[in-house]
Amino acid sequence: MYLLDSDLLSLIDRGGAEGLRIQDRLQHLPDGQISLCIVTYEEQVRGWMAQIAKAHSVTAQKRWYAELDHLRDAYCNLPVLPFDDAAIAQFQGLWIQRLRIGTMDLKIAAIALANNATLLTRNISDFGKVPGLRVEDWSA
Repeated sequence: MYLLDSDLLSLIDRGGAEGLRIQDRLQHLPDGQISLCIVTYEEQVRGWMAQIAKAHSVTAQKRWYAELDHLRDAYCNLPVLPFDDAAIAQFQGLWIQRLRIGTMDLKIAAIALANNATLLTRNISDFGKVPGLRVEDWSA
């Protein structure tokens, strides 16, 4: 199983060569092999909500609400892995190791470990510090 990180989802949304390359590879996977997680959902929703809050008019908010709606659709069409007891146990084990990566990334790594998933991300430098975590960058 593959777990998509927020940055790869953003590349897919933007299109371009990297996004198309990732999308092509994902389309060749068997059904049920692609998942998202609740922590990436939180990160992305916060981002779009910040854009909505910064907009100077209701008309300007229209674009950001459309992006938020697009995000909702994406998360409704793929399995979303939870931050459940197994992920919390993984997170706590990683936390006490004092790994030098952000808390949200550590939560994503914990979810991937708890679900025996390979994390697809461009952030190999940070996620590569997590013992036992399989990471791949499909954007290159």
